[in-house]
Amino acid sequence: MDVMSLLLLVAGSAAVSAAARRTPVPAPLLVVAAGLAVSYVPGVPVYTLDPHIVLPLILPPLLYTAAIDSSYLGLRAQLRPIALLSVGYVLFATFVVGWALYLLVPGLSLTAALVFGAVVAPPDAVAATAVARRVGLPSRITTILQGESLLNDATAITAFRVALAAAVGEGATWAGGIGEFLLAAFGGLVFGLVLMIPLHWLRTHVKEALLQNTLSLLIPFVAYAAAEQVHASGVIAVVVVALCLGHRAWEVDFATRLQEGAVWKMVAFVLEAAVFALIGLQLPIVLRGLGEYAGAEAVWYALAVFAVVVVARFVWVYPGALLPPLLSARIREREGSPGWKPPFVIAWAGMRGVVSLAIAFSIPLSAGGTDFPQRNLLLFLTFTTVIGTLVVQGLTLPPLIRLLKIPGRDIQAETLAEANAQAQASRAAEQRLEELLSDERNALPAPLADRLRTVLERRRNAVWERLGQANPVTGESVDDTYRRLSREMISAERDVFVRLRDARYLDDEMLRTLLRRLDLEEAAAYRETA
Repeated sequence: MDVMSLLLLVAGSAAVSAAARRTPVPAPLLVVAAGLAVSYVPGVPVYTLDPHIVLPLILPPLLYTAAIDSSYLGLRAQLRPIALLSVGYVLFATFVVGWALYLLVPGLSLTAALVFGAVVAPPDAVAATAVARRVGLPSRITTILQGESLLNDATAITAFRVALAAAVGEGATWAGGIGEFLLAAFGGLVFGLVLMIPLHWLRTHVKEALLQNTLSLLIPFVAYAAAEQVHASGVIAVVVVALCLGHRAWEVDFATRLQEGAVWKMVAFVLEAAVFALIGLQLPIVLRGLGEYAGAEAVWYALAVFAVVVVARFVWVYPGALLPPLLSARIREREGSPGWKPPFVIAWAGMRGVVSLAIAFSIPLSAGGTDFPQRNLLLFLTFTTVIGTLVVQGLTLPPLIRLLKIPGRDIQAETLAEANAQAQASRAAEQRLEELLSDERNALPAPLADRLRTVLERRRNAVWERLGQANPVTGESVDDTYRRLSREMISAERDVFVRLRDARYLDDEMLRTLLRRLDLEEAAAYRETA
């Protein structure tokens, strides 16, 4: 892929993803559809999905952005269902899908079929979280899906390596496979915890925001590559580091947090768009190598595999959700009965993604001096499974949630909790302010001291005002009106600064200083809505 092809991929996928935000269709699905359509346009470059690029260079930052925005405490609270899905379900799907394909395709060895089972076993982190955010799932379901998708890649990659070793005749054994999995899992966990210590020290002692963000961009690649060098799971190492650093992000300088949030949002947006475009663009490559399986036979295999993948998830999810409360009084008291609707949503939200395709493309061309058995068919089935789950499940998940009347996030309760927390913090800040002002070394003119009190009162009241009645004319809350007027005032100031710069009264350096001050004030006046 040359530079121009790469630029076209990034620009095109970003444009489609941005346009998707104006439609009810989740962005990943629209980008995949665009990739499928563009793949047959004459003159479009051939984009080959290279596993040597995807796994070490694209997967780590995607995992890092998803994990650093996740809740460590929330994931820990849902550790049991997450472990059942990210480990138990992936291994279950590997064997069930592999065995089904072995029975379905004549002449396919069981080890090669298990290779395919490991390839399509893990649901995709990006697709799951993107759809969950879009449809506003309850926080518990979202946390479970996020936790599963963050950790299941490690299980799938390890299972793939073991099955591949058996398929190519390297003498893999069940005991060896279990040992490799334990080494990868616990090695990645320990490596991530150890690596987090110096990384967090650097983040709290390096005060330059630009250096901090440079370090932040390097962290996922360093964690992944270093863990893989010692045969630990790079996936788990990245996730552990990100969760720990995100949990202690409050200890980092505010300028770093502001810049880091913006930088990683941009990185995640570009990578997610490019990844889903790459999925769609693989269609010509996969079909070209299909060979003897082209036609109705290939379609039959694809439909059968898709059905097995979907059904196998239901077969695992329902016992995993319903049995623990029945068997344990403690779990029943703490969590209650989940009912049948939340497990149905979790089972249906099993979209596959780029990791499955990247692993599939890493299947070697030959094994033991001969061609790898039915490699092209396995690539085709991986592609159709990924596209099928993204399109069928991704498109139907939002209406399914509406049909089942799954309650979304309780915005009123969340706002009330936010208001109570802000009230407690404001009381502590007010007490601290009065202590400081009582010291003659901190003497301030009365207007400035009152301004500090006013800012504090404004912060305390802003959240409560969101719970109040809306303006009968505009429908805005008091807080919304305040922010809108504040923005208009800042915009008026900004226009004056620019006009003075154009009149050569201010130079560009002074303009940037003044605009940054206004930007910070505007950022402080507005809570994040995206």
